[in-house]
Amino acid sequence: MAASFGPDVGRPGEAMSGNDATEAIEAAAVIDNVEALRAHYAPPGERAVRKQLTALDVHCRRFLGLAPFLVISSAGADGKLDASPRGGDAGFVKAADPHTLLIPDSPGNNRLDTMSNIVATGRVGLLFLIPGIDETLRVNGTAELSDDPKLLEFAREERRLPKLVIRVRVEEAYLHCAKALMRSRLWAPETQVERSVLPTMGRMIRDQSGMADVPETQEEMIARYSRDL
Repeated sequence: MAASFGPDVGRPGEAMSGNDATEAIEAAAVIDNVEALRAHYAPPGERAVRKQLTALDVHCRRFLGLAPFLVISSAGADGKLDASPRGGDAGFVKAADPHTLLIPDSPGNNRLDTMSNIVATGRVGLLFLIPGIDETLRVNGTAELSDDPKLLEFAREERRLPKLVIRVRVEEAYLHCAKALMRSRLWAPETQVERSVLPTMGRMIRDQSGMADVPETQEEMIARYSRDL
């Protein structure tokens, strides 16, 4: 028998209208305890539990040596969260030893959101990616900032000596399964999106900020960034 739908309920896969979606979200029940959460899922498998390490083993360190990109998450004293991308040559994040990572600072927009959060709470979560590899590496731990000359030299990149280094004390490290990147087909050539489908960054920021300056072209932005990569 075919399913019947009320006037305000879409068929499976159909997007709701804006008002319907807002009403549904506001009226939705909330799962607010671990017992209720766990009722929806099977227990984690033994391998998923045992893969979590308290230090960087040979496989984690090899992954780090190939990773040119990470996302670093942090929280401020007020509980506000931040996730920031960081990039460099493969292996730009250095494992000083199995318990310590050094992340060099690179020129950015000088908001200093991540580093301010580290000063406030001293905790970070890291997600490392390697182009073409669907698995990721997750590292959680404590963090602090340092301008010690020896650490700066150890974390030196080919382009520059960093101003500061983020020193992470590893508490948890584990390789994350490939499902998310497989579902998204992140590295597949046919899923790559042409930059032209979006306005230029200059145009989007002008619209968001309300500033009246003439937005730079994408080519002008790339040239400006290239001087400070």
